[in-house]
Amino acid sequence: MTHIEHHPGGDPQPDQQERRPVRLRAALDDLPSYRPGRAAAAASPSGQPAYKVSSNENPYPPLPGVIEAAHEAVAQMNRYPDMFAGELVAAVAERHGVPAEDVATGTGSVGVLQQVIQSCAAEGDEIVYAWRSFEAYPIVVGISGATSVRVPLGAGGRHDLDAMAAAITDRTRLILVCSPNNPTGPAVGHAEMQAFLQRVPEDVLVAVDEAYREFVRDSEAADGLDLYRDWPNVCVLRTFSKAYGLAGLRVGFAVAHDRVADALRKTAVPFGVSGIAQRAAIASLAREGELLERVDALVAERTRVREGLLAQGWDVPSTEANFVWLALGPDTMEFASFCEANGLVVRPFAGEGCRVTVAEREANDRLLDLAAKWMAGTRN
Repeated sequence: MTHIEHHPGGDPQPDQQERRPVRLRAALDDLPSYRPGRAAAAASPSGQPAYKVSSNENPYPPLPGVIEAAHEAVAQMNRYPDMFAGELVAAVAERHGVPAEDVATGTGSVGVLQQVIQSCAAEGDEIVYAWRSFEAYPIVVGISGATSVRVPLGAGGRHDLDAMAAAITDRTRLILVCSPNNPTGPAVGHAEMQAFLQRVPEDVLVAVDEAYREFVRDSEAADGLDLYRDWPNVCVLRTFSKAYGLAGLRVGFAVAHDRVADALRKTAVPFGVSGIAQRAAIASLAREGELLERVDALVAERTRVREGLLAQGWDVPSTEANFVWLALGPDTMEFASFCEANGLVVRPFAGEGCRVTVAEREANDRLLDLAAKWMAGTRN
């Protein structure tokens, strides 16, 4: 047997400049990094309370009983959680009237999305989605090695489903439809979605990303679960992060027909959804009455904010989510800085616009005040 002798200090090493860097996948070279919403300071420079409206978080604390359920689960955190979240899956299946075998869980809807992409696409394949849409899409698609096919949004920040159908090729493996669309807000209509699905090859999966579904009030909007029941190639993504207020626990789920759902379980991070998250999500599902009261209050604030902005002269797309979109173009970063200096941290997309979460009333009032000053040119 060969004996390898290690000397103190090791063998002489070449100069640092001579070392070759570790080889990483070339697919990562051009990927953007995900940018979370910035946190607000304790107070604005003027001494006013500061508000974070950059991450579409629910301003309300967890529902009554949810913290207690999470506390009970903490006592078991020395144990691995149920890897397939059996009790949570059963609760989701009962709530939505679907077979339990059609439900798969993951670390938020983004985690489930990554499972979907890993199940469908690899290098050389194409994934079609609208743009601008959820900023994680090009990241998770790029990580897989697949190619993003970005279809520009139509008027009013809406999906152009005709253009998306025209973008399908024999290399298309997955289509992402974000409804309501993040960051612009409109939801896709049921009739237009049905017409779109008739043009999609039956072996191409369509993932309907409904992170904000609970906030939808448009009776003509598509419901992903209705589409899933009609179309075997539809998969629905939902989350407990937004309406349910569990953003910090990372728990989401997909509803898909059994073969797809089984693939999502295969590609999930083992034990990714913690036992604490599972218990909190189950407790949240059991308290839907309180949840809907909170969602209704946020929807009412959404209406008030949008109508206020429209009255000021802003062109704000119709929104079915818990945020509004201000298309500022080249003024985006200046507006974001103006807001931050006055205690309101918004989410800017350079050169395009700002997404602003509908939050507590005081934060919404601050937005309306600053937006009015911006329009009037009185920004001091």
